[in-house]
Amino acid sequence: MSDLRSEIKREIESGEFNCEKELTLSIISGKWKIIIIYYLGTEGVLRFSEINRLLPKISHKVLTTQIRELEEDGVVHREVFAEVPSKVEYSLTPLGESLIPIVLMMDEWGKKNIKHFPVAKNG
Repeated sequence: MSDLRSEIKREIESGEFNCEKELTLSIISGKWKIIIIYYLGTEGVLRFSEINRLLPKISHKVLTTQIRELEEDGVVHREVFAEVPSKVEYSLTPLGESLIPIVLMMDEWGKKNIKHFPVAKNG
């Protein structure tokens, strides 16, 4: 995943970039990024622990990495408040908010088409 991000950044910087779909994919690729964007877009400003509660299967390390990459790409804003204990809040930037229609369309597509895929049964 980070290789794709690095490659896209190199192509943009060198003027060799020619596929906007690759750019979009490099920003939202990662198992949890779309879900993080979804929750920040639908729930609003969230603290790390709140995001973690919404995604119980994600490890602390992976969540930190995914949020940092979204922040680095300008999709997520991280605000640190000068208080003890420290308080950090995450929100979408205007660039991140522009992804919400795409994420909602992906959600709707999944709901409509999940019936076409085998679903694991519990037990």
